[in-house]
Amino acid sequence: MNTNEQAAARRNERLALLALAGMAVGWGYNWVVMKSVLAYVGPFDFSALRTLFGALLLLAVLTVWRRPMRIRAWGRVALLGVLQTGAFSALIQVALLHGGAGKTSILVYTMPFWVIPMAWVAFGERVRGLQWLALALAALGLILILEPWTLHADFMSELLAVSAGLCWALATIVAKWIKRDYPMDALPLTAWQMLFGALALCLAAWVVPEKPIDPAPYFYGALVYNAVIATALAWFLWLFALQHLSAGVAGMSALGVPVVGVLAGWLQLGEQPGALELAGMVLIGVALVVISLRSSAGK
Repeated sequence: MNTNEQAAARRNERLALLALAGMAVGWGYNWVVMKSVLAYVGPFDFSALRTLFGALLLLAVLTVWRRPMRIRAWGRVALLGVLQTGAFSALIQVALLHGGAGKTSILVYTMPFWVIPMAWVAFGERVRGLQWLALALAALGLILILEPWTLHADFMSELLAVSAGLCWALATIVAKWIKRDYPMDALPLTAWQMLFGALALCLAAWVVPEKPIDPAPYFYGALVYNAVIATALAWFLWLFALQHLSAGVAGMSALGVPVVGVLAGWLQLGEQPGALELAGMVLIGVALVVISLRSSAGK
């Protein structure tokens, strides 16, 4: 590699790190947006609209960039969409009806800990070393946040958030299943699975009765934010970062999303966590760092 190529590589690496920071802020702050918009629209209606617009925007980007849109394994892609976009999005929005934005984001990001035992069963990926420590820390943190011995008012909301993390984990296993047998580009796969999930959410929104949509400016702003920033732009930043950084370094950036969610919920919505909740969040955060370090070391 000559001097010009080295300089270009360093420049791209710096841009990739900035892209990851932008992605973390865009996705992290969206927890506050998704919580606040529920004053104007029901959870199923908003989930259907934001994912449908996001999917159509990604398909438009593929068309403009003249990227291949053909995919295989339609049944598996549809299953991925129902899990990752459909069930995942709906569970998050319903959880946010009575749960805090910051706490919900932390509970949803327990996904990596559910993936570990699932991958063991599905693909024979054994749990090793620091993964056991991460699972133990996450389990303790989860207990402190849920406080199952109190049966407080938002307990069901917390269970829905954990269920969203479980759906995300199942979707991750399905995505690995697709990648193993039918390798395909990430962007068209993301667009098509999102479209399948959005159609499932449209059906759910049609079946489940909800309050009428209040066409307030915030409602439209939240839709634009979700379709443009939290979907199209954030996914573009993520894919750009993956091209110029190791997967381990990029994976560490995902830790910034729930951190931004907690801080934004605290500052904008006044969601100050209690002592046990804060301790649980810290333990889950440490467990996520351990998992990321383990993944980075394995690259």
